[in-house]
Amino acid sequence: MSNTCILVTGGLGFVGSITVVELLKEGYNIVVVDDLSNSSKKIIPRLFKVSGVSEDRLKIYLNDVRDKDALEKIFTENRISGVIHFAAFKSVSESVSKPIEYYNNNLISTFVLIEVMKKHNVFKLVFSSSSTVYAGHSSDIVPFTEDLPLIFSKSPYGNTKVFTEQILQDLFTSDNRWHICLLRYFNPVGAHPSGELGEDPLGIPTNLLPCVAQVASGRLEKLYVYGNDYPTPDKTAIRDYVHVVDVALGHIAALKKLNESPAVYIYNLGKGKGCSVLEVLNAFQKATGQKIPFEYKPRRPGDVAVSWANVSKAEKELKWKALYSLEDMCSHMWKFQTQNPQGY
Repeated sequence: MSNTCILVTGGLGFVGSITVVELLKEGYNIVVVDDLSNSSKKIIPRLFKVSGVSEDRLKIYLNDVRDKDALEKIFTENRISGVIHFAAFKSVSESVSKPIEYYNNNLISTFVLIEVMKKHNVFKLVFSSSSTVYAGHSSDIVPFTEDLPLIFSKSPYGNTKVFTEQILQDLFTSDNRWHICLLRYFNPVGAHPSGELGEDPLGIPTNLLPCVAQVASGRLEKLYVYGNDYPTPDKTAIRDYVHVVDVALGHIAALKKLNESPAVYIYNLGKGKGCSVLEVLNAFQKATGQKIPFEYKPRRPGDVAVSWANVSKAEKELKWKALYSLEDMCSHMWKFQTQNPQGY
């Protein structure tokens, strides 16, 4: 792996940064491009600290992937073998109120990236997709399988993932030099076990566990549970929560898959079972000993009742399996929060 250089877009984000650490551990050389729109410069020294590598193994560019000239420079200065594309805005609820910003950022960045990759003869791409591509399907058919047809999602964010997947499918149809893997992961949570890297969104978080952790640490007064009228056993929404390190390892497995024949490979990454909001809340309280006050609020636009993955295809073809438990996710998230009470 010593000569294999991977570009990671959005590599200072939550999933991106932890994937960078795991890639470095695996022996890859890494180039990161990130515009800090939902991350922090303070992550950079932590990447070096946790991975223990020097600057010859990890290079970081603070640019927007939509900046074609900047991306050209990155490809010119580095012998990139493949790309993992994380860079995207990612809030379902925010995308409903800011659809144009989401379509602009998430789609244009992919167009520019593909164009520059092709110019530099780089044809291996792992795309960070999402379980939101299933949001337009009925919850009656869970667990979701990869062979379901792509249909419109329930949010602009979800649609950016649907559109990008279709664009990449069309790209391969037009040019079969491409090796593409679409990773539809469900709800990445937790933190790096060191407590050095975790989820610290700018502003008030919209994902469940960061909210829970910030309530536990006193940064937020209480947790708002959106919806207690879903058709589920405890009336709260059910999601498939998967540890972020497991998701990171799934990207490494996907990269290795791209060494096979040119194709578009599609895999779900999840635990393969769902947990309700209240189950996660109780697990966090048990794992940390912290009492979490909460209040019910109406459902948020774009949210669905139930979503979890069938992961048998990834387990069989990628030889990948999510190993961390919900308790691990909660305890690692809490470790990150207590070591970083005000975030990065």
